[in-house]
Amino acid sequence: MTVLPPSTLTALLSLRLGEGELQEVLDRLVGIAKDALDGADEVSITLVRDDKPWTAAYTGQLALDADELQYERGYGPCIDAGISGTVLRVDDMRGESRWPDYATVVVPRGVLSSLSVPLPLQTELVGALNCYSREPQAFAASTTAAVELASHVAVAVSNAMSYLDAAALADHMRAAMESRSVIEQAKGIIMAQNRCDAERAFDVLRRASQGRNVKLRDLAHEIVERVAAPPTAGRS
Repeated sequence: MTVLPPSTLTALLSLRLGEGELQEVLDRLVGIAKDALDGADEVSITLVRDDKPWTAAYTGQLALDADELQYERGYGPCIDAGISGTVLRVDDMRGESRWPDYATVVVPRGVLSSLSVPLPLQTELVGALNCYSREPQAFAASTTAAVELASHVAVAVSNAMSYLDAAALADHMRAAMESRSVIEQAKGIIMAQNRCDAERAFDVLRRASQGRNVKLRDLAHEIVERVAAPPTAGRS
């Protein structure tokens, strides 16, 4: 029996995965998860293939930072949940003993609790749905709903892999990393122009993307290209 509210189920059922649309579906899924899970400030999806993890989608800078601090170490709840198939919940990072060096660096970024739920994938690809909160004890009541949401993420990924061969999947991975790169460049430009931090810059970019109904990566490309364009020569 589902534990998700009707509005969340309606949003999930409205998703349609067509060829080449995996990134868009994952972007929408993390947004749905963030709205549906009590206590979740930011949400991400980690995928791991050939021992190489990457963040396939995320709702905000906090989630991306928390993921990448784990990738730097080669372990952490988001990686370990995907590889082991175990739900991993951290109620208070300030007292976390399983990944103490990760906890030490992520607490100053603002993460005080997290929940990583493995994706039930039957492929060489594994992963996890990750939820992060700025408050301790945020996910004690959200685990069952997060497990159900993870199954929807797994369906999207599995459907994609059913028509993507290894080369095509590698192309998707490269495209995701290229999108990440241009988004980071655009964030840097916004940070410089607005004298704000990375989290605020991402929020500005996300809101502009939604307001203009333009894909986040396309808007990021537009910002970077505008700044990189040579100045127009003045009149003589």
